[in-house]
Amino acid sequence: MTDQHQAATELTDEQLLRYSRNILLPEVDVAGQLALVNARVLVLGAGGLGSPILLYLAAAGVGHIRLADGDVVDETNLQRQIVHGMNTLGQPKTESARQQLQALNPDVQLECIEQALDEAGIAHWAQGCDAVVIGTDNFSSRYAANRVCKQLGIPLVSGAAIGLSGQVSVFDFRDPASPCFACLYPDGQDEQLNCSSSGVLGPVVGTIGCVQATETLKLLAGFGQSLTGQLLVLDAMDMSWQRFRFHRQPQCPVCG
Repeated sequence: MTDQHQAATELTDEQLLRYSRNILLPEVDVAGQLALVNARVLVLGAGGLGSPILLYLAAAGVGHIRLADGDVVDETNLQRQIVHGMNTLGQPKTESARQQLQALNPDVQLECIEQALDEAGIAHWAQGCDAVVIGTDNFSSRYAANRVCKQLGIPLVSGAAIGLSGQVSVFDFRDPASPCFACLYPDGQDEQLNCSSSGVLGPVVGTIGCVQATETLKLLAGFGQSLTGQLLVLDAMDMSWQRFRFHRQPQCPVCG
């Protein structure tokens, strides 16, 4: 892993134009956009959640994205994984996503990691990142990312979707008081439910990914109140959102 990331001190005229709709927001302004341009994010997964996460982070001008996924594009993915297309069937998802993201915003530096990362891999690639965003469909990778981000003191943005429901939470380990993923799900058991066995509606997983992208941009640019200590749950059957608050658990094996 090499690091040639040099922080920009000002936006170019082209960037001022390209990101003008971000910059017009008083919450973002030039300083916030400059923070996005200088940001580095690790995204785990280029599937249904990862697709909108990647597209919106790249479109917003996040300067450096590390993408890890060990899968290849399959036709059954295309119902929801909108970063891929028929023209990339059979290709590694990292390569397929790279083509789409570079076409969208060639200024974004992409590092593609063509494998599903274990805890050691996450720890390696999360070094130097400002946030980790997880879009995989298993609990074990969330537990691993949680431990790594806690150790490194960087935010973790987690989302999940199955069927007609989904959920998002943020674990901002820059704050020593932040609860962690194991505080929310302490049993350590990996759920066997996944999209290939249970199904999921494309826009539902897309909606959750968009919320994750929004939370990530807020963290990077430093505005708003994040979902730290909160679980936001979507039920698309009646399009209802519920918000649950949770706290750091003294008996938590990760942060207690």
